[in-house]
Amino acid sequence: MKMTEMFSYTACRQLSQMFFAVFFFHMSEYILAIAFHGSQSVTLRSLLISKNYILAMLFSMMEYIVEIVLFRGSKDFWWISNVGLVMVIVGEIIRKSAILTAGRSFTHIIKVCHEEHHELITHGVYGFVRHPSYCGFLIWSVGTQIMLCNPLSTIGFAFVVWHFFAERIPYEEYFLKEFFGIRYEEYAQRVPSGVPFVK
Repeated sequence: MKMTEMFSYTACRQLSQMFFAVFFFHMSEYILAIAFHGSQSVTLRSLLISKNYILAMLFSMMEYIVEIVLFRGSKDFWWISNVGLVMVIVGEIIRKSAILTAGRSFTHIIKVCHEEHHELITHGVYGFVRHPSYCGFLIWSVGTQIMLCNPLSTIGFAFVVWHFFAERIPYEEYFLKEFFGIRYEEYAQRVPSGVPFVK
């Protein structure tokens, strides 16, 4: 009976943290998008939920359930779970700091045409990394899986999210160089990307 109670408490704590983390992340993104861009220009796409994202989250939930049923003790490493929780919080803070600092210049979709309100932001969190929103999301997403003590999903999320940003950053920076010229090039030489191994 005690083992069953421990199993239930473990599952309750970790899953409730996970569901809250995901809910808060997406709702706050949506609310901030409306605050800076108005409700007319914000769609459900602003919630950043895609088919691949849903599949990844479903896989992580399946891994969690299979491991907690077959290897009950695999989820009882509280220090690992707490490291993941700290990563989720840190990633959230970095990403939301990026959005708040950039204001109207922040968008979820890469801009290929320069707009009047689009400014080069180099202060605040952008003074430490060029792409703090990507850095924050990478830390947050991997943190969700460490929080669940999901070894396969931790590796999978780290690789997939890193690969996505490794392809996205050069594409985005091509347009940033077009928009801001030498100012962006000097900034890029001074400040790291914020995603490991992406210059």
